[in-house]
Amino acid sequence: MNSPLSDRVFRIRDNTPVLILAAGLFAVHLLCNWRYGFHRDELQVLDDARHLAWGYVAYPPLTPFLARIELLLFGTSLTGFRFFSALAQSAAVIFAAAIAGELGGNRRARIIAAIATAVMPFSMLAGSEFMYVSFDFLWWVLLAWLVLRLINSSNPRWWLAIGAVIGLGMLTRYTIGFAVAGLVAGVLATSLRAQLRSPWLWAGVALSLLLFLPNFLWQLHHDFVYLDFVHHIHERDIRWGRTNGYFPDQLYGNASLFTLPLWIAGLWFVTFGRDGARYRIVALLYLVPLVLFAVARGRGYYLAPAYPMLLASGAVACGRWFAAMRSLPSRTMYATQWLLLVLAGVTSAAIGLPLAPVDSIGWRISRAAHDNFAEQIGWQEFVQHVAKIYHSLPAGERARTAILANNYGEAGAIDLYGPALGLPQAISRTNSYWYRGYGDPPPLTVIELGSTAEGEKDSVAKCTSYGRFRNSEDVDNEESASGYEIFVCRDIPPKWNEIWGAKPRFG
Repeated sequence: MNSPLSDRVFRIRDNTPVLILAAGLFAVHLLCNWRYGFHRDELQVLDDARHLAWGYVAYPPLTPFLARIELLLFGTSLTGFRFFSALAQSAAVIFAAAIAGELGGNRRARIIAAIATAVMPFSMLAGSEFMYVSFDFLWWVLLAWLVLRLINSSNPRWWLAIGAVIGLGMLTRYTIGFAVAGLVAGVLATSLRAQLRSPWLWAGVALSLLLFLPNFLWQLHHDFVYLDFVHHIHERDIRWGRTNGYFPDQLYGNASLFTLPLWIAGLWFVTFGRDGARYRIVALLYLVPLVLFAVARGRGYYLAPAYPMLLASGAVACGRWFAAMRSLPSRTMYATQWLLLVLAGVTSAAIGLPLAPVDSIGWRISRAAHDNFAEQIGWQEFVQHVAKIYHSLPAGERARTAILANNYGEAGAIDLYGPALGLPQAISRTNSYWYRGYGDPPPLTVIELGSTAEGEKDSVAKCTSYGRFRNSEDVDNEESASGYEIFVCRDIPPKWNEIWGAKPRFG
């Protein structure tokens, strides 16, 4: 018999298998996350962590702040740097099980919800790298659980926790605003409308705004540079066709293709099921962002954090439906469900875990699905190559030589690996690097990275190509397969303010 609505609390003694699963997932990430190297996006976060601020061009400040803590605790260990992202995915698994519990799911439903979330391809990959999407994923799942806790407990004080999560979400990734739009729609369209008269709801709103305020003020002081950044990136994504697969990604890219029946059952359950009227806000937390992202032409993975609550709902729905069947069909359906979860786990691990040696079959499988691991290859070699060029310059010239990186991956790699090789810190006009300037006095010679012969035709300096870099693994990634050459530029006119420009380049 289901427990009273107010008593559907996640208790450790009742959820030992879920906690073991979460701990096991965390251990798997720790054991695997040393492979390959830093992703170019991680290199940017790593550098921003050394320059803490209330905002950055490409993202809010929470992720670099967490990276700073990891630097203090673990240094530049790959496994240590990815510690919090792995932990976030394990926490999301626990809260997915808690969502199933709030929806009336029994022990089996909670375990299935946890497993289905753990084997999401997106979640598996998010635990393998340190990026803001890893924490954004957790905030969405936690938000869904808190809303259900509010409904079941009838305790309006939960609005404070909801407000705190939204505030942290805004400090992580602004797309949580789409989830907030779903929450607002859910409040207005369901019996939660009565909560509009509660001071606790407005206290939660105030708390979320207070948490977000420092970042808002930073953006205000920097002319809302993020809006320019996201406009540029969005136009690029549309131009490159990255937004074309939005709806197919909802079928297999976020949650596994093998768990498709589970989350569809969950969506049906919270929309039309027996408890639909009570929990319909879960459907709106999914459907409203689904439509808004589609209208805005967002990329498919933007909606990935919305799937754990549907998988949890599906686990509860299927449990009820199977229990209503005769014994043999019920056992058959449970066996099928477990088989699909196993298949989902195997395929997601192949895609999302850094397991396979480069150029193995496993590598090619993951490479066909995404380029994240490819973008981790060759950075140390690249910096060593740049160091040879730098040290080939006359000693007197080196004293006024800067390394200009045209993308943040190059800049982050130079700053990470360069000091041990005697290189100066990189300068770059891209994203938040632009605010750090070009040095005083300005450089007289520049080693320019990430440019092409075509790009140097209109250079104000005299630039000599030192050829292209190719990593020893022969992996095609942005750095090795984009036609980039390394140039040494001299006779630079004394007009660095004009060269630097009035605002950052975006990438």
